[in-house]
Amino acid sequence: MSGEKPDHRLQRTSRLTDTGSFGRVFKEARRSRDNMFTVLTTENRGQGARLGMAISKKHCKRATSRNRIKRIVRESFRRHRAELEGLDIVVMNQGGTHRAHNKSLFESLERHWIKSRVSRAPAVSPERDR
Repeated sequence: MSGEKPDHRLQRTSRLTDTGSFGRVFKEARRSRDNMFTVLTTENRGQGARLGMAISKKHCKRATSRNRIKRIVRESFRRHRAELEGLDIVVMNQGGTHRAHNKSLFESLERHWIKSRVSRAPAVSPERDR
């Protein structure tokens, strides 16, 4: 073995990288909100799950806290990426995130991922031929 560490970074193809992509999510999004995060989701055009973050200085003054929140969001997204296939997602922080424990942040994101999957499911059952 060469002793190299595996690369666990979030690949560029799994990130929202341009203004147009963010704008489309903000414009067409379904929203899920609690006291930790607001999560915006919209279906993408056949691409895998992609993540964007808007972690504001307004709700979290210290850069170290904002970076911790981003690491947690990325890790949670990595764990659930397969379940979120076909969605573009933007995560925004709320006022209480910088004081919350990591476990609480992960649990909040888990609930948001579940809501995102459920809201994507068809609301009407298929019609029967008669």
